[in-house]
Amino acid sequence: MKFIDEANIEAHAGKGGDGSASFRREKFVPRGGPDGGDGGRGGSIFARADRNINTLVDYRFQRIHRAKGGENGRGADCNGRSAEDVVLRVPVGTVVTDAETGEAVADLASHDQVALLAKGGAGGLGNLNFKSSTNRAPRQFTRGGDGESRRLKFELKVLADVGLLGMPNAGKSTFIRAVSAARPKVADYPFTTLHPNLGVVRVDENRSFVIADIPGLIEGAAEGAGLGHQFLRHLARTRLLLHIVDLAPFDPSTDPVAEARAIVHELEKYDQALFDKPRWLVLNKMDLLDVDGRDERVRRFIADFGWQGKSFIISAIDGGGCREITFAIMEHLQNTAVPAEPVAQDD
Repeated sequence: MKFIDEANIEAHAGKGGDGSASFRREKFVPRGGPDGGDGGRGGSIFARADRNINTLVDYRFQRIHRAKGGENGRGADCNGRSAEDVVLRVPVGTVVTDAETGEAVADLASHDQVALLAKGGAGGLGNLNFKSSTNRAPRQFTRGGDGESRRLKFELKVLADVGLLGMPNAGKSTFIRAVSAARPKVADYPFTTLHPNLGVVRVDENRSFVIADIPGLIEGAAEGAGLGHQFLRHLARTRLLLHIVDLAPFDPSTDPVAEARAIVHELEKYDQALFDKPRWLVLNKMDLLDVDGRDERVRRFIADFGWQGKSFIISAIDGGGCREITFAIMEHLQNTAVPAEPVAQDD
């Protein structure tokens, strides 16, 4: 199934049914009085997070969603039937915003979390509600209210504990293949990863975490170069970022320090909160470096880059150093508090 991580829809809730202006007329029941029932409530539209769905592809092609209107009230004190609600199933991690105002509507971050997208109209009142000692034959009734209509934007932010950053061909997909059962495409040309990949890293029988691999960034991504920033949203929920750097690029003229700085710059331009997340440096492709000069190459890169945080040296192609980093990640996640999940928004 094609991976779709954003979609625009229209949600039209149902109109409420009209109230009835009716009078009881039966043999042997003189002056029966008003008996008009109320109209039914119009159907509302909800979104429900479902962990069995992992893409928004259904909403890319079915954009308009309508709920039915409530039935009108009838005589004999019969209220109209309320319409059924429409529930849209979306992947866990979907963020809903108003497409016109940009206002946040819901953040569906947990399974079975429900949010109201468009509220159905209230049913109208029948004339039975207007009778009184001074108004014994009321002819007043009210019309049903209109349902809400909204243009909404769905954005999927995948749920992962760790996110991978880096230039194309830095070895992010190879790394996720080395530490998990995920099998993203790997090739010797840039942008082999065209959509996010998730992998579950099992450290031991009872401990595991989820890692997300997104398409590589290049300098100028904010202006649309390469695949742009469109996939960085998938790192918003992560608790740790791994900045993977290729220390043995195919092109000898490539400067790994300049590329690493470009990634950091693009990250800061995209979102300050994402830039402020804990970030570790992972120097990859050690198997391609001469053994005698490897330590000096690493030392010089860290000095030129000005890195003072935690760093690791790995060779993702043969798994060298990968086990050590997975245990370090697991320890970090266990010692870091998990952000509180948002409260479900019910009707």
